[in-house]
Amino acid sequence: MAEWSREERYRCIEDVDKKYLEILKQQVKASRFRQTFHIQPETGLLNDPNGLIYHNGKYYISHQWFPLGAVHGLKYWFNYTSDDLVTFEPQDTLIKPDTYYDSHGVYSGSAFEHNGDLYYMYTGNHRDEQWNRYASQMIAKVQNNGAITKFDAPVIPSQPEGYTSHFRDPKVFELNNEYYAIIGAQTNEELGCCLIYKTNDKQLNQWSYCGEIDTKLKNFGYMWECPDYFKLDSKDILLFSPQGIKPQGDQFRNIYQSGYLIGDLNFDSLSFDHSEFVELDNGFDFYAPQTFLDENGNRVLIGWMGLPEINYPTDEEGWAHCLTIPRVLSIENDQLRQRPFKGLERLRKNKETALGYANKFNRKLHPYEGKQYELIIDVIENDASKIYFELRTSKQNNTKIIYNTGDQKITLDRSESGLLPENVQDLTRSTVLDSPLTRLQIFVDTSSIEIFCNDGERVLTSRIFPNENATGIETSTETGQVYLKFTKYELKDE
Repeated sequence: MAEWSREERYRCIEDVDKKYLEILKQQVKASRFRQTFHIQPETGLLNDPNGLIYHNGKYYISHQWFPLGAVHGLKYWFNYTSDDLVTFEPQDTLIKPDTYYDSHGVYSGSAFEHNGDLYYMYTGNHRDEQWNRYASQMIAKVQNNGAITKFDAPVIPSQPEGYTSHFRDPKVFELNNEYYAIIGAQTNEELGCCLIYKTNDKQLNQWSYCGEIDTKLKNFGYMWECPDYFKLDSKDILLFSPQGIKPQGDQFRNIYQSGYLIGDLNFDSLSFDHSEFVELDNGFDFYAPQTFLDENGNRVLIGWMGLPEINYPTDEEGWAHCLTIPRVLSIENDQLRQRPFKGLERLRKNKETALGYANKFNRKLHPYEGKQYELIIDVIENDASKIYFELRTSKQNNTKIIYNTGDQKITLDRSESGLLPENVQDLTRSTVLDSPLTRLQIFVDTSSIEIFCNDGERVLTSRIFPNENATGIETSTETGQVYLKFTKYELKDE
């Protein structure tokens, strides 16, 4: 991929020739890897989900966006609205880098409601002539006509003493009739952490620093990005994305991680008594998740289906990345469980079912095929040592899910999935289930796969880039046999 200069990365879309943008749109539109039921960029690079909220009967979903190519450059927010969290209407840019404080990028943040109005808090990124970074936290209000009005100055102008300018991604939440913001940060010793601010100012202009959350994690990465705090079933949950964690067996295999802590957070002392850090997703491509409440009060998570510093096959086509499907969170057995948002069932078309045995000689349970579908596999009886499920198969391609019965390990193997991202360690990702495998619920789009194991006990999310003729679905075992029920739906966003 051609190198981009700093000047190219920091051009405003408003200054770019419209003919160039139209050519780029047509180039991206022609990509054979375009998704059908995921949020994806019209052009350029999508990354962190931002500003997720249900407000006045409508969902608002934004993401960071560099519109001019599949690289990280001058970031905007692009916004979608939805009536049902299933189909989304693109709305154009929401927040632009048009002030001194966010001149070099509108970085991540969150949405919140105050006195019936919709507000956003986000990180403004500014660079001086020596390219030194200055991060501040800014607020913008959505007016009745939809226009965005930014506060005249940052509400949190800089990081507190003892911390570097890696100070970003505020998530605002309400607690005891006060607004709090949790912000990802880095100490001067280059250790990741989360900071807490709060305000009881009715105008939202004054935010006071409360301190750093005191966790049991020591030397756990050099930066914690995209933090999120919420209560679920009377437990305090802290989500964040640490950078700089070394792999440990099957854990932490990606360049950066995303996970959570569950426990009890004392907001007076900021001491957090919590369980161990657990990864939210065990696949190849998942980062910077954020949560919000849906219209029924369920805690819903959406993540970035991608990672920083990875080159993807669509980069050459002028676009990269998408968002995950929405997932509803619950706590079961002291762990977060993620289930696909039930409203996605409205996308289902043309149901097919099959019931039967599979063994090492029986490669096809039924002549299923497809590129965009939901596949539910129920394991009814299992005497096999290993079960192999192969999706998006052809003579050249297959994406393989392997279940090892003895140790209850699920492995996603994309070594033959087609074109592969660059700068990715290994070709497989694995996780051990807490209980024997009974069900897989799998969402396959043109260039992605999301695997929910045992009703959301584990999830593996990945981009895949197979040939167009890779449409087969097959199953087999290593030894022994397995009795399975397959239920398949085409998924169409219509």
